[in-house]
Amino acid sequence: MVKGTVFIVSAPSGAGKTSLLKALLEDDDRVRLSVSHTTRAMRPGERQGVDYHFVQRDAFLDMVQEGAFLEHAQVFDNYYGTSEAGIRNQLDQGLDVILEIDWQGARQVRKRFSDTVSIFVLPPNREALQQRLGGRGQDSDQVIQRRMRDAVSEMSHYPEYEYLIVNDQFEQALEEMRSVFTSQRLRQEVQAQRLQECLRALLA
Repeated sequence: MVKGTVFIVSAPSGAGKTSLLKALLEDDDRVRLSVSHTTRAMRPGERQGVDYHFVQRDAFLDMVQEGAFLEHAQVFDNYYGTSEAGIRNQLDQGLDVILEIDWQGARQVRKRFSDTVSIFVLPPNREALQQRLGGRGQDSDQVIQRRMRDAVSEMSHYPEYEYLIVNDQFEQALEEMRSVFTSQRLRQEVQAQRLQECLRALLA
């Protein structure tokens, strides 16, 4: 069986990354989204084990000491981490796995997986980003302004990624993301493994 690929998808808060990934996952059964561990509080509508594995800070730090995470990072005032065992198990099943992480986590993952494919999602402009952050209605002006500053810092790391997608028109951005996954699956070294029998017969 051909192993799956690790796809890293990063974006500043408010760029619409989560909505794009949700739409992608709905019509591609070969992709799984890694469910990260986090110490942040559960938001309305989120589910334990589906959106995140919500854990206490002490439990998270214990997992760090045990080496359980493929990557982990502190974002704002909370910790996030990805279980390495869970990722490798899905890859061995031939599934592609998306890691929805920031640039710090991406650097850690690349050290363990040399063949990752990375995508950075950008908002069309700062005005749109400000509007999206304010439209959630869950955070204070102070929190929103802090997130704007952090978003600019996050976006400065775009050169570390292989693909850039601007999420202005949602359907166009979604199609562009799908094309990245398709192109990866059609690479010669991937297809050569998947089509061994076919290639042997063609070249006999």
